[in-house]
Amino acid sequence: MNDATARMRLESMLAELDRSIGVLRGDPLAVWDRSPADGGSVLTDADRNRAMLEAATRQRRSVLEALKRLDEGLYGLCADCGGPVPEGRLEARPEATRCVQCQSRRERRR
Repeated sequence: MNDATARMRLESMLAELDRSIGVLRGDPLAVWDRSPADGGSVLTDADRNRAMLEAATRQRRSVLEALKRLDEGLYGLCADCGGPVPEGRLEARPEATRCVQCQSRRERRR
């Protein structure tokens, strides 16, 4: 993927994540417009919303880091081994930081 295409995709992802984060942050008082009998579902909805917000925020951070790597000329290079990140991986996950092997090793350590 060339730099211009990568930048366009990453900026598009960033805009979409910003919109999603805005929606997820929403009006916290709107949750209480329910019946007291819905108390359990309110907690579940709040937990789900918080988890989705945290995931979107993490992904946003990854996209910003990818844009920084692009500016520094390091985009497409594995952060661990320095080798190239496969084109297919960047197509699927433009914010990918590691090659498949290094990412697999990292996930096994968790």
